[in-house]
Amino acid sequence: MTGPEHPHLNDIRARIDQAARIARRKAETVTLVAVSKTHPAEAIRPLIAAGQTVFGENRVQEAQAKWAPLREEHPEVALHLVGQLQSNKAEDAVALFDCIHSLDRPSLLTALARAMDKTGRRVPLFVQVNIGAEEQKGGCAIADMPALLDEARKADLPVIGLMCVPPAGIEAAPFFALLDKLAGDHGLAGRSMGMSEDFETAIQLGATHVRVGSALFGARA
Repeated sequence: MTGPEHPHLNDIRARIDQAARIARRKAETVTLVAVSKTHPAEAIRPLIAAGQTVFGENRVQEAQAKWAPLREEHPEVALHLVGQLQSNKAEDAVALFDCIHSLDRPSLLTALARAMDKTGRRVPLFVQVNIGAEEQKGGCAIADMPALLDEARKADLPVIGLMCVPPAGIEAAPFFALLDKLAGDHGLAGRSMGMSEDFETAIQLGATHVRVGSALFGARA
C-alpha cells in the first residue's frame, strides 16, 4: 500500500480483517465500497491517496459532476451506484458506473438492457431486495425476485448478486442471513450488505461488498 495513511480507512480495514477472520474468510473476499455521496472531491482524494479504489454514489447527476475530474486523475478508481435508479437515467448510469447495486423492477431491467446494448458496456448488477418488506423502501419483493432474475438472465444482463438495506433500528443479522440464503439458493456469488453501523455482522454472514460512508467520511453535510 503506498501513499499517506488515512486513520478512518485504517480502522475500517482492520475491522474488516477481524470480522473476516472470525468468519474464517479472507479479508480480500470483501470489497469495501466507500460511500462518498454528498462529500466533495477534497474529502475523497485523501482516501484515494491512501489506496481506496472503490467508491459508491447515490445519484447519477451528482456523480457525473463530481467524478469527471477525479477519474481523469485516478483512472484506477471503480464507481458503484448504490442508490435508487430511475429508468430514464439508465443510459447515463451504464456509461458512468462500473457496478449498479439497485436493479429492483422489470421496467428498470428493460432500460438497463437497452442501455448496455447501446453503449456496449456490460455493467455488473446486484438485484436489490426489499428484505424487510417495508412499504417505503426500494427493492423488489422477495416473492418477485425469482421472476426478475429469470428476466435478467434472458436479457443476458450480468447479475452478480443481491443487495439489501435491512430495516432501521432492529437487529440486522436475520436479514443478512436471509439475503445470504436467497443468494445461495439462486446461485449468486455477490452479497452487497452492511453499512457503517453493521458491516462486521454482514461480513460474518457472507457479505462480499460492504457500503461504508459515515464511518469513513464523518457525518454527512
